[in-house]
Amino acid sequence: ILKRQKAVDIVLGPQAYHRLPDLLEKAKRAPIVDIDFPQEDKFDHLPAPSIAATHKRGPTAFVTAQEGCDKFCSFCVVPYTRGSEVSRPAAKVLAEIAALAGQGVVEFTLVGQNVNAYRGADEAGGPVSLAVLLERAARVPGVRVLRYATSHPIDMGADLIAAHRDNPKLAPFLHLPVQSGSDKILKRMNRRHNGADYCAIIDQARRARPDLAISSDFIVGFPEESDEDFARTLALVERVRFASAYAFKYSERPGTPAAERAGQIAEEVKIARLAALQSALDKQRLAFNEGCVGRVFDVLLERPGRRSGQFIGRSPYMQSVLVEESGAALGASVRVKIARAGPNSLEGIIEG
Repeated sequence: ILKRQKAVDIVLGPQAYHRLPDLLEKAKRAPIVDIDFPQEDKFDHLPAPSIAATHKRGPTAFVTAQEGCDKFCSFCVVPYTRGSEVSRPAAKVLAEIAALAGQGVVEFTLVGQNVNAYRGADEAGGPVSLAVLLERAARVPGVRVLRYATSHPIDMGADLIAAHRDNPKLAPFLHLPVQSGSDKILKRMNRRHNGADYCAIIDQARRARPDLAISSDFIVGFPEESDEDFARTLALVERVRFASAYAFKYSERPGTPAAERAGQIAEEVKIARLAALQSALDKQRLAFNEGCVGRVFDVLLERPGRRSGQFIGRSPYMQSVLVEESGAALGASVRVKIARAGPNSLEGIIEG
């Protein structure tokens, strides 16, 4: 980076940005490269957000529970840039949630590069799972809704699946990236699961929570992906029925194993496959949204709309919901009957 761009003064790793003030001072004398993974907890050095900053951000918050990844998918740079899996102690995560809840935040998303691999230490020093952390978070005063992202199928344990049944504050929404429907491609991706494994997890989760909505990630055009492999991805999409999903063309990440493999797919093939996959996913998303018409949801009003008295909220399934109510307040959770559905959002009427 320093060779490519002489204007760069500091190259800083994600585990060391709490040292930025000191590094800025040192960079006055010479360029700095600090990409180590120190053992100290950077969160102990970062100031808590002010009440004004929390209010400006709104009634939702992301709270880091876990960082890094040990999975080494062959297309991914995360293990090299974010380090191995590290979980914050449960008490520190819960203290951050309690502080934010005390400032008016009501919906929390626990985040990590592979958050369902969470194994944070409890007060006795033993590890607790994400399911246990979510159960404890649900007991924090002021917490109304809990979510988590993002997850790996092989870490989707039975206790986390059961949490979707047993934890009433855990939203009925699961984002679980599959990446491909082809077992051959999944093996080359080093995903450590196959299509049948993924479908079995989804079936178990839906048995635990029948109204659960599923979201996922897909990569098309991975090296050596044949037409048959891509057809298996489309078949998995048809089998699972997603409420939403993110799809991407494979792109080479320097230093990853997949970038050096033979069998790279032509760009025009990637474009065609992405269009076909996105079309299938868009149809499923619209069908899911249309299936919400007539239902009544608890909707958290997150921000004002374009017109006076108009609010944009979020459904339990992460859809944007547009409502009009002059007497409502931001941060309120209201009962909304869905009247109309579009491909990207819902419209509803607040019930009295």
